[in-house]
Order: sequence, then structure tokens, then C-alpha cells
Amino acid sequence: MMPSPVDVGVDVAKNELQIAYAGSAAVPAPMANAGTAIRAWLARLPAGSRIAMEATGGYHTLLADLAHAHGLVTYVVNPADLRHYARAVGVRGKTDRVDAAVIARYLQREGAALHRYVPPTPEQREIDALLRRRATVVSTKTQLRLSLGGLPGLRGELQAAVRHVDAIIAKIDRRLRELAQTSALAHQRVETVLGIGPLLGVALANLFARVPLRNGDAAVAFVGLDPRAKDSGQSTGRRRLSKRGPAELRRLLFNGARSASKTALWHPLYQQCLARGLSSTEATVIIARKLLRTAYAIYRHGTTFDPTRIAHA
Repeated sequence: MMPSPVDVGVDVAKNELQIAYAGSAAVPAPMANAGTAIRAWLARLPAGSRIAMEATGGYHTLLADLAHAHGLVTYVVNPADLRHYARAVGVRGKTDRVDAAVIARYLQREGAALHRYVPPTPEQREIDALLRRRATVVSTKTQLRLSLGGLPGLRGELQAAVRHVDAIIAKIDRRLRELAQTSALAHQRVETVLGIGPLLGVALANLFARVPLRNGDAAVAFVGLDPRAKDSGQSTGRRRLSKRGPAELRRLLFNGARSASKTALWHPLYQQCLARGLSSTEATVIIARKLLRTAYAIYRHGTTFDPTRIAHA
């Protein structure tokens, strides 16, 4: 008789993996985060098994790719979801072993609602990495200006540092454009949307190519621009953004919407939002959602932007 499939939770660190099996009393076991060890372990798992891990800044990639290649149903879970889940089920401590057991339990109980991991292409993976690094460099530039801008005697050094950071950003942007041109991204169609520039266009096209989104609403939810309800009984709470998706993509969409709000096409919608009593930030978020839905429709249907189809009512 073939062994039954198992649900496996893995806590990932740079050099080591902690492995736990759902429903098992066995203490989670450590294993090297290395290809040879992982392949040997995967070969011993029963067919049909499922494996889950949390995203850990790239340390999980080797395990996720090898598990998927081995034919296992693989999930890469949002770390915030796991933290909330652990608190909800009364887990008090936090160690690598405990985390592995929580992941296994989460997979066993909530696996039906999770999205399977699909490895990105090398170009998609590099684009994602460059976008994250670019966000870090831009943040560093802002911190330099804030921390050194008011200090006497450092103006020249600050200007030199900012020029150097700008050169790094420009080099990243050139590489992003190269990847967009050599890959199968439909970024050029996405960039026909007024308000979506080259950087945002590449980021959105990369998202649409990687993630199987059902519709524009799913795209909004994935990026974290969906309003989160907070109602109870007769009380209607204030809506806030879920902010569950990639923060850098939300930032790029917000900046694109801020620029779009000043154009003749999008400014009427912006003004309508303000007239309804919304703040400038809320109005900009509404335009950001419009940009995202429009870009998704263009990508999905292979069309280009038609400004006459934008409704402001």
C-alpha cells in the first residue's frame, strides 16, 4: 500500500529548514537549506503531499522551486497571515520549531483557500528583485536628504551622495527596460494608459503575467487597494485599505494616480471625489484603482487604452 499524502510545514532560514508534519506528534526536525538535502527529502515524501512555507526574502526560493519541480502542491504563505493565525489559535511562543508546526497546521486547516506557488521565469524573478531593490534605494535617498539636509558644511557631500544614488536608480531602470523588451511582457500596451509610466507599466505587466487574476477586482485585492470593512451591528466603521499585497506596487500606483489626477482626463474624477467629501488621499486611491483595473483589462484583452471609455460617473 502506498503511504498516504502528508501536509508539511517548513520554517525557512538562510542555512536551515525546520520541518513539521500536520497531525504528527513528532518534534519538527532540522535540515540543511541546500539542494542535495532538499532533493533527497522530497524524494521520500508520499505522492500527493502538500508543502507550505512563508516568504522569507528569498531564502525560501530553493525549496519552493524544488518542491514544485518534484510535483508537490506547494504554497508560499504571507508571513503576516501566519502571525495572525498563530495568535488566533493560542500559540504563545515563537521558535523555528513552533513556526514550522504552525505552518503545517495552517496548511491542513486552510489549504483549500490558498493559492498554489508557480515559479516565475528568470526574467520575472529579476524584475521583482529589481523593483524591491529600487524601492530600498529610493528610500535611502529620502533618508539621506532628511537626515543631512539641514546640517551645515555637508551640502556638497549630500549632493554627491544623491547623485550617486540617482545613478544607481538610473542603472536599475535601464535594466528593467531591457528585461521588459526581451521578455514576453505586454508592458507597452499597459503603458498606453494615461498615468502609467514605464516603471509602473513593467511592474503591472510582470504582475499580470505571473499571477492568475480572475478580474480587475482580484487585481485590486492582490495589490492591497481593496477597502476593508469594519462593521458591527448597527455601527458602520471607517473603511481602510487592506494593504495585503506588494507595498512597492501600491506606492507606484499611488504616484501614478497622483500624476494622472492633474491631467484633463482624470482630473474631473478627482474633483468629483473631493466634492463628495473625500480627502485628497482617498481620491488618489480611487484613481489608482481605476488605473489598475484599466491596465488589467488592456492586458487581458490585448487592446490599447481608449480614453473615451473612461467613465467618471
